[in-house]
Amino acid sequence: MKNRSPLSQSFCAQILCGLLIAVATIGLAACNSNDYYKFPQFTFANRPIPPSKLANRVMVAVTVNGSQGSLQILDSLRDIRSNVQNTIPSFSISGFGAGFPNMIFNFPEQVLGYVYSNSDGSLNKIDYSKEAASGSAGTFPTSTSLAIPTSFAHIYAAEAGTGILGVLDNTTGKSYGLNLPNVYRVAVNQGDTVVLAMVRNSDTLYRLIKLNANQAAPSGAVDCQPVTLPVYCVVPVPDSPTKPSLDRPIGVYFSLDGSLAYVLNCGPECGGKTAGITLLQQGALTIDINTPPFPNAVNTSVAIPGGVTTSLSDGTTLYLAGQQLQPDGLWAGRLTLLNMSTLTPSAPISISDGNHTKMLFADDNTLWIGSQFCATGERAKLGQNYNCLTSYNLGTGAASIVPAVNPQDPNSAVPFPNANQNQWYLGDLTGLCWVEGLHKVYTAYGGQVHAFNTTDLSEINNQFIIIQGTALDVAYMDAATNAAN
Repeated sequence: MKNRSPLSQSFCAQILCGLLIAVATIGLAACNSNDYYKFPQFTFANRPIPPSKLANRVMVAVTVNGSQGSLQILDSLRDIRSNVQNTIPSFSISGFGAGFPNMIFNFPEQVLGYVYSNSDGSLNKIDYSKEAASGSAGTFPTSTSLAIPTSFAHIYAAEAGTGILGVLDNTTGKSYGLNLPNVYRVAVNQGDTVVLAMVRNSDTLYRLIKLNANQAAPSGAVDCQPVTLPVYCVVPVPDSPTKPSLDRPIGVYFSLDGSLAYVLNCGPECGGKTAGITLLQQGALTIDINTPPFPNAVNTSVAIPGGVTTSLSDGTTLYLAGQQLQPDGLWAGRLTLLNMSTLTPSAPISISDGNHTKMLFADDNTLWIGSQFCATGERAKLGQNYNCLTSYNLGTGAASIVPAVNPQDPNSAVPFPNANQNQWYLGDLTGLCWVEGLHKVYTAYGGQVHAFNTTDLSEINNQFIIIQGTALDVAYMDAATNAAN
């Protein structure tokens, strides 16, 4: 038997060492891959660890053809739809199948969500801890607006198609449909004590009242249900008799201290005369004030020349977004800052055109505003960026249209266009959420998912968060506060 040379022995030793290193590397990689989804011993607010093991989840409401829908879950920490190992290609809410889920009501503080589908009027509860649908919350056909207080004791719906103000009373398990023709908006305060409804093409605001046992329907009520032994009635809110202030009301912001309701008067944008806000005393509007004469709740009103269709407050400033009619007959998007102490509005600030419906605060001292139907406004005519998302810097006062693009430059283009390959325009923004602490916002933008950095407003590559179908809405499921949407 021949003895091996020292060189041969050294070569064998190198091979053996290489094999050992490779095995160790594979083992360490396997361990590290599990660490990607390792939760802390004590989760935030003692929330359960979800089945997906994702700690930063964005839920996307998706429709395929208008009659088939789903709720997809994205990992917003890593901006992917699969797991890191790519052994699970996607995550979704189990047991959900409504066809056109166009509205998400996000309650991360309660580890719960509600999803409304316009195709069948269904409202489904979503259990965030189990990532599963947890049953029906009711059916509200043709609803254009729903209001859900955090107590979940009631659900209110403006069923525009049938002219019904729907009330689901979860304290008794009964539902009521009050006739209010052309109703299209409904709002409720956090305490579930004031419910206000708005009617299309009308300057009248309505409120809901609950009658005492065996109380007769009050005079002046538009409708009471049930007819024989009424429980709920809808009545007009008295405006100032000498100087009416309501002008096409479209929404309500309820102050954090529970004292005032700021009614948003859409004005010219909705066929009226003067856009602005009307301040109402909430105490005069509570659901238990049910005997006429109903008190006049009007405190004061403020004209907002820039227009008002949506609002948000930080406690000292009320941010109001809307549109202002231009001399050429087109509309231009405007943001107005209202000092809530002096009720002094700022000069209107130029933002995206269109019907403004989304507004939220995010990281890096930013305010984000979303709208729809932006391509037919003043910006498109002037050859400016006419996309539907605006970021406003609260510190510098700078407003930027996102993504940044110049329609007059043939070499300019949105970074990640949608399937229609429009190089300058993403389309309507129908969903917006703040991914807290990660310096991101996620959007449903032109029917697809787009995410943006709040630091420099750049778009995150959406290659791995694109979903199959049309994205209708988004929600950050793991937010610390319900205000993240």
